[in-house]
Amino acid sequence: MTKIRQALLSVSDKEGIVDFAKGLRELGVTIISTGGTAQKIKEAGVEVVEISDVTDYPEMMNGRVKTLHPAVHGGILAVRDNQEHMEEIKEQGIKPIDLIVCNLYPFAETIAQDDVTLEEAVENIDIGGPTMIRSAAKNFTDVGVVVDPTDYNSILEELQVNDGALSDEKRMKLAHKAFEHTAKYDSLIQKYLGGLVSDDELPETMLDAYTKKSDLRYGENPHQDAAFYQEQELNEPSITTAKQLHGKDLSFNNINDTNGALELVKEFPDQPAAAVIKHANPCGMAQSDNLLDAYKKAHAGDPLSAFGSIVALNRKVTADVAQEIADEDKFIEVVIGPQFTDQALEILKERWDSVRLLETGDLSINRDEPGYNLKKVVGGLLVQERDIVETDESELEVVTDVKPTAEQLKDLLFSWKVVKHVKSNAIVMAKDEMVVGVGAGQMSRVDSMIIAGRKADGRQEGGVVASDAFFPFPDAIEEAAAKGIKAVIQPGGSIRDEQVIEAANKNGIAMVFTGRRHFRH
Repeated sequence: MTKIRQALLSVSDKEGIVDFAKGLRELGVTIISTGGTAQKIKEAGVEVVEISDVTDYPEMMNGRVKTLHPAVHGGILAVRDNQEHMEEIKEQGIKPIDLIVCNLYPFAETIAQDDVTLEEAVENIDIGGPTMIRSAAKNFTDVGVVVDPTDYNSILEELQVNDGALSDEKRMKLAHKAFEHTAKYDSLIQKYLGGLVSDDELPETMLDAYTKKSDLRYGENPHQDAAFYQEQELNEPSITTAKQLHGKDLSFNNINDTNGALELVKEFPDQPAAAVIKHANPCGMAQSDNLLDAYKKAHAGDPLSAFGSIVALNRKVTADVAQEIADEDKFIEVVIGPQFTDQALEILKERWDSVRLLETGDLSINRDEPGYNLKKVVGGLLVQERDIVETDESELEVVTDVKPTAEQLKDLLFSWKVVKHVKSNAIVMAKDEMVVGVGAGQMSRVDSMIIAGRKADGRQEGGVVASDAFFPFPDAIEEAAAKGIKAVIQPGGSIRDEQVIEAANKNGIAMVFTGRRHFRH
């Protein structure tokens, strides 16, 4: 193991750097440093060698050039057991550098600002930092490289135990982490510049980096290993940004289902709304003048399926809502909402030790930068825009003799938002802005209609139906008519549209076309 005698410290994130420098000096390590890092360490009374004393050149161009020099990179890249390397750096008066401590200019934070200019973004593209990090990581057999302040303590502890040296295993782990750090950094720059120069809606190369947020006990099934990763850019309230206030760790299926529930209630910003999700499909959804009523109606949509479900709410969870959720006949896996009152938390915690309570902050959909939906297939990746398109009354085409009433239009638009979140083939029956029956994931649309009617159990009488895609045959309309449905919303576009419209006219059903479908597979 190579003993660390000389270290170069140059960091943008200066958290913990002074204490780390002090620890290195106590071990007899000579510290070289640059710019603001050197100033901060010196102010704390730690002896520092300025980078200009090593290179014999001043820091230039507002810090653009300071470590890009053979005196630095020769000291990093020299292989210690290569006699030729060591003779060369000795001949050039270069001393080995055994530890690089570096993290990079805050490019992510810079481009996250609303009013950032291209010039500001470019100035926060680090050059010397990634070069030093890559040099040290390449020569990890002799050099340690530290990019994460959370590693400082463990490194000092190992140096103290190993007489000032890092183990081979530690240096290799640090090198791997360093290359991860620079790869994520470069991918972020590539994505930012690609958004400025590319005419294509989708990028030619997908380089998005994801950081592990947590390991999971298992995946969809116990024999599958799993973990939860988060994107570098988090610009919208989501399951990923939610804060867990109580309960067991989230499982793979919890996260997937909670994401579905939250994304559904985010569709309804104007009124209090509640969603109840089971196995990634809504089994209940409602909006109302108050959150308590919305939750009651959502749970009543399918109480049997709601056992062991996920509940999402779009307003602050208060004590009365919590009391209703905590009813002794119910079992809930997750409750997610913008905020919880202290009383609400107490009620839910007392009811269940294990229930996961997640707080998101105020809900919204980032329609300016919505990102993509990704779906992995063997050997490839399917990429598409998120399905966040909105449909309003002005876009609807009435195609039947009977026109929908004002109340029916409200229910049609409500059910149209919901059906977007149901697995195809999807049918949603609704009445009074409450889901009363759902048919999901069937191979034929008429089967989805039959299942939705069975779930509704008579409550659909006089209500509406939303279909995520067109009706290929009139049979599903005949089935809806038999169930007392009075209005239907669907995309249209079937070669048998005329037959479907005729069936609706024959049964006195109002039908509107959206011209847009919402498949969800």
